[in-house]
Amino acid sequence: MGRPRAFDEAEAVRAAAALFAERGYDGTSVDDLVQGLGVHRGSLYKVFGSKRGLYLAALRHHLDDEVLPTVAALTVTSGPAEALAQAAAGFDGGTSGGLLLSAAVGQAATDPDVAALVAEALGALERALATVLREPVGSPLVEALGASVLGLRLRDRAFGPETSAPAVLALAARLAG
Repeated sequence: MGRPRAFDEAEAVRAAAALFAERGYDGTSVDDLVQGLGVHRGSLYKVFGSKRGLYLAALRHHLDDEVLPTVAALTVTSGPAEALAQAAAGFDGGTSGGLLLSAAVGQAATDPDVAALVAEALGALERALATVLREPVGSPLVEALGASVLGLRLRDRAFGPETSAPAVLALAARLAG
């Protein structure tokens, strides 16, 4: 009979998501994960199979617990301006802020499973924006605003939180007017 699992799998996934968000997939070694999660290497491999398996679990957790609820909240805003401001401030945020964007830029082009998760999140964002704007999914306005949200979040990730706030406020004012 094997020993009982000595760690909380959900907590390990949350901690891994934060590490991957901070350092990226390639910048996070298995040793970083073992040390950061406080688990034995063998336990990590037994539960997740590989670093990639843990990464996919962390990305799935980030989508389910942070990204998709934020996107769903956009549809109950008071209008396009508020939805845009809220999306630019919160999309891909939470404790694992930036993990989705990091996955989109760093892993999605070479990993179809990561690409599918990224596409799921971006599709949800576009559907929420389409609902708020009362535009069809795939319309030029929806796609442009979705791309703007992503670009603003990338800018904030690169240059610090809220560096794009003036741009968001200006765009939101334009939408409101």
